[in-house]
Amino acid sequence: MRTELGNVEIADRLSQFAALLELAERSPFAVRAYARASELVRSTPLSVAGLVRDGRVRELRGIGPGIESKLRELIETGDIPELAALQDEYPLELVSYGRLHGVSARRMSSIAQGLGVRTVSELEAAVAAGRLREVHGIGEKTEATIAAALAGEAMSVRGLTVDKSRALGTEIASALDGELAGPPRRFCELSTELSVVVPSERADETIARFRALPSIVAVLEREERRAVGLTLDGIRVVLVVVSPDAFGSELVRATGSPEYVEALGLLPTESDEAGVFAALGLPYCPPELRELPGARPPENLIELSDLRGDLHCHTTWSDGRASVREMASAARDRGYAYLAICDHTPNVGVVPGLGSDELRRQGEEIATVNDELAPFRVLRGVECDIRKDGTLDVDRDVLAELEWVQLSLHAGQRRPRDELTKIVTEAMRHPAVSALSHPTGRILNHRPENALDLDEVFSVAKATGVAVEVNGLPDRLDLSAVHIREALAAGVRLVLNSDAHSTQGLARVELALATARKAGAPEDAIVNARPWDEIVARS
Repeated sequence: MRTELGNVEIADRLSQFAALLELAERSPFAVRAYARASELVRSTPLSVAGLVRDGRVRELRGIGPGIESKLRELIETGDIPELAALQDEYPLELVSYGRLHGVSARRMSSIAQGLGVRTVSELEAAVAAGRLREVHGIGEKTEATIAAALAGEAMSVRGLTVDKSRALGTEIASALDGELAGPPRRFCELSTELSVVVPSERADETIARFRALPSIVAVLEREERRAVGLTLDGIRVVLVVVSPDAFGSELVRATGSPEYVEALGLLPTESDEAGVFAALGLPYCPPELRELPGARPPENLIELSDLRGDLHCHTTWSDGRASVREMASAARDRGYAYLAICDHTPNVGVVPGLGSDELRRQGEEIATVNDELAPFRVLRGVECDIRKDGTLDVDRDVLAELEWVQLSLHAGQRRPRDELTKIVTEAMRHPAVSALSHPTGRILNHRPENALDLDEVFSVAKATGVAVEVNGLPDRLDLSAVHIREALAAGVRLVLNSDAHSTQGLARVELALATARKAGAPEDAIVNARPWDEIVARS
């Protein structure tokens, strides 16, 4: 009798399917749908297999008839035929190895089919034997280029954002009864390598389990107590198996950063990290602070429990997926005392925006929800765009009615430094503005920081009392930890926001928090660590 698939296994299959659909250049909408379905299944507390059997799986938001049919195939037969066909066409081990060395998935697929190879060792043997030109479309010049790429140093692959690196690393670590280490444990914004440390005397058994994980498509290196695996995205995963009595020492070492660890000197052998720091005569240092040599935890470092509310989220009035009441209830369940609804204004263009009339109608809904949820407080707010001419995208009289105004610049990120700085700082001086959203406008892996003069922005923020946001969306994390240190040095107040577009998205504030902690932000520098009445009094 076949064992019923658990949610993690189902999610792994859907994730593989999404990745292979992308390799095959299928519809990007299908790729995103299966990737989101994978995340949904992974986070669902109920048995998805049970929901499929009961015909209820489409009750999960984001599961449509197409995905339901694939899930039914998987639950009933243990496989998805289309997934199996794609795996034959795109051998995952070779595709990931190719990505690591800058060779496209399609090229690796054609090489695999042309040479009849499926593994890295088989490929290396074929290349060494000069067989690449047996593949249709590969001549002498292309052969030399591919052979040189495969023999050369690994290329810098696109890093995983912190939400993905921590999720993947934690999943691997949990499967091996180990702990996540490396850049994801330090909440680095992008990671091209993951690390896992496992306390065990059975290294061979642990490495065999590591090799068998669905997320590990190839093992590039194998030593007695160490292995290096590769994910489909070309991300290296370093596994270290260590004796339990030295687990703490290796976890400190593997967490890094290398510069921080080197500055600690010779590490004592200890079973946990607390013992390592105690033996060194040092206070325990949280992982996110372990970047610079000699880093020490500051007094009053901001903690999650310090946050009283979230001052930037969206609802179905613009591009959110939950109502005002749903967002407010979820915020209250997190232990917050307040939540600011900050939907977009029309100038943003790519999503629905609220004009003055809509903001007033939304205010009526907010008043009703406040009556229902008191003493919890929903704040009337807005994410107000700066127009091309530098004016604000909401009428002055309506702005004056609002309790929290997040100023944002979405279009025109490539404007020259002086022009960009002028329109942003002039907008910050508007008396209704409370905070500046995601100031540098970056999108990790897609768009670099704009040319905004942050020194001038911080000067104006200090003079006006406008807070500067640390945005928790994982592809933003804006301000970055580096710029947060600069803002703190300038005496600027910070606000840690989720920019949530769903009830689940409220948890993204934890990424904003971790980014602020990386910079050593104290509790008294964070606006939303204050009760609302105190925030109003200081405005």
